[in-house]
Amino acid sequence: MLIRHKEKDIIDYLRHFPAVGIIGPRQCGKSTLARQIVKRTKGSVYIDLENPDDRVRLTDASLFFSQYKGKLVCLDEVQFMPEIFQVLRGIIDQHKKNGQFLLLGSASPPLLRQSSETLAGRIVYVDLAPFSLTEMMKTKKSDTNRLWMRGGFPRSYLARNEAVSMVWRKNFIRTFLERDLSNFGIGIAAENMRRFWMMCAHLHGRSLNLSDLGHSLGVSHTTIKNYVDVMVGTFMLRKLEPYFSNIDKRLKKTPKIYLADTGLLHALLNINNLNELLAHPVAGFSWEGFVLTQLMEALSDWEFFYSATADQAEIDFILKKGKRLIAVESKLSKAPVVTKGFYSLLKDLKIKEAYVASPVSDRFKISENTTVININDLIKQLNQQNA
Repeated sequence: MLIRHKEKDIIDYLRHFPAVGIIGPRQCGKSTLARQIVKRTKGSVYIDLENPDDRVRLTDASLFFSQYKGKLVCLDEVQFMPEIFQVLRGIIDQHKKNGQFLLLGSASPPLLRQSSETLAGRIVYVDLAPFSLTEMMKTKKSDTNRLWMRGGFPRSYLARNEAVSMVWRKNFIRTFLERDLSNFGIGIAAENMRRFWMMCAHLHGRSLNLSDLGHSLGVSHTTIKNYVDVMVGTFMLRKLEPYFSNIDKRLKKTPKIYLADTGLLHALLNINNLNELLAHPVAGFSWEGFVLTQLMEALSDWEFFYSATADQAEIDFILKKGKRLIAVESKLSKAPVVTKGFYSLLKDLKIKEAYVASPVSDRFKISENTTVININDLIKQLNQQNA
């Protein structure tokens, strides 16, 4: 069985905090991980709040929790019962013990506003994403191209073949639009969100212009901002903010937008296999999003930005930790060529360590400070330096 790399953190946090929240997209493996933890914790109980029978057990929540005083209670899909947070706060303050609750949610704390406000100071959140290269490299099922093509959702990645994987992803998209959004209490018509999501797929890896998107979809820029916030909050989209520095150049100030999972990107664009992907105009941008996702999962304590100027000079990703800056360019080529603008920005931003993430077998230098390297080796190297 695959060991999720956040499991150790979750178990450790349960020793130090009254409540731990595992948040991430639907079907990314939160429930499987939680059940494993519950199974190994004596006297604990797992409650699925999406299940009506389990919700009935919480008709008198205070009475139910009193039966498990001193035990771990796991509540899955807490967004289905937002009123429970007030009760949880009372129980936590009354018992004053760590490891009381493990809460699972498919929306970020800003969307689960009641949880972030009610349990402030009592809960720590752990983000759980779909499968990542960091996790897969520790198994016999590691396949970079497969993870890129199918994405990291377990049922998609582990499907018997590409066709079954695609069916799963398309059904995930349909269920998310037609059921999950309304269950989250978000009153946006499914067809409007589908059109918006499709537009984002075509803009994957490019600057987010709210006005242009609003004009294309016939809605205001404030409506588009709401759509973006909802999709970021439900882990379907990712925004990458620009890096600002006092250099004498006009830097772009708008974020770039990515679908958070490349498998969903390919499903929305009807790209069925790797051959179709490599021939598709989105391939380079898809690879860029894949590299970003894997780096963010492997280096969760780093900050991520991009930098671009009005005259088209650009660095795909700038990784920042303290005073250390690393530049990463993504190129879907075994003989990558970077632009003069890339080197110019490196000099202007005083970045002395740069990498080009490409599907190469062996690393090699293309300048004194710039190394071409495959994504697996880049993750290993940065993790070793980070240790």
